[in-house]
Amino acid sequence: MPKAELHLHIEGTLEPEMMMALANRNGVALPYADAEAIQAAYRFNSLQDFLDLYYTGMSVLHTRRDFFDLAFAYLEKAASQNVTHAEIFFDPQAHTERGISFDTVLSGLTDALDKARRDFGITARLIMCFLRHLPEEHAFDTLEHACRCKEHIFAVGLDSSEAGHPPSKFDRVFAEARRHGFVPVAHAGEEGPPSYVHEAIDLLQVRRIDHGNRALEDPVLVARIVREQIPVTVCPLSNRSLQVCPDLALHPLKHMLAAGMLVTVNSDDPSYFGGYVNENFLAVQEALALTRAEIATLARNSFVASFLPERQKAAALAAFDAFSAKW
Repeated sequence: MPKAELHLHIEGTLEPEMMMALANRNGVALPYADAEAIQAAYRFNSLQDFLDLYYTGMSVLHTRRDFFDLAFAYLEKAASQNVTHAEIFFDPQAHTERGISFDTVLSGLTDALDKARRDFGITARLIMCFLRHLPEEHAFDTLEHACRCKEHIFAVGLDSSEAGHPPSKFDRVFAEARRHGFVPVAHAGEEGPPSYVHEAIDLLQVRRIDHGNRALEDPVLVARIVREQIPVTVCPLSNRSLQVCPDLALHPLKHMLAAGMLVTVNSDDPSYFGGYVNENFLAVQEALALTRAEIATLARNSFVASFLPERQKAAALAAFDAFSAKW
């Protein structure tokens, strides 16, 4: 199916083989002998377990070429799975904190987006995330950089360790970002309680909820998400890997669909969690016995929930509907 991917961390597409290659290119010593040893470390009991390895992986990214190679490899893979549009998170603070300039990160990513558009016809938008385990003052510094590059960054998001870091911690910086025209989204309700989802909607004024699983614990919140058709970007293999939902047969995705939520399927950090977007569709279909109609709804939702300009969105939906009618 043609589809959009709306919840994808570009640093989370760093495959073990590329991690080793970039470590060798840049003279970075990793605590792993080879790609197989890296793969063997992908056993997580929590979000924090994953993040510890995730930030180690990022240490190999140094140059504009590194960020280009990383992003282009993802876009090539996405195009092979018929992703026609991607909205990509990136974490500049994770790089600037270790001495890599904001411009190095952004220029490498935009080089890859431009080439992928030429080579594959895939469109993409960048979402700059603030790291919630860092102080809000650091986020303001990062926002300053983004304001210089508004033509390349469409939205701002909020990711990293959720527990103990509610959206309200970033109320002021999100207000400033909105004032500058950035569209707000945020991770909420992955490990954090439903109150974090409430805060993301009410305080950060998000246009999309990333993850949102625990919203289902609050029927009033679910009713609001349905009523306002706030999109929710669900990541099944991520939820399984991070023990948010260890058994995909118990995943809430089917309940979300039945409730009328505008829910989408995404890969989050595919290198670490065992699959890109198609693998997520296959895994959740198998686990939940989704019907063809439900699968089609999930894929169509990805375009409805996207930040594509209205004319492009209408064209993408028309192309999807033509595909769906044929198959």
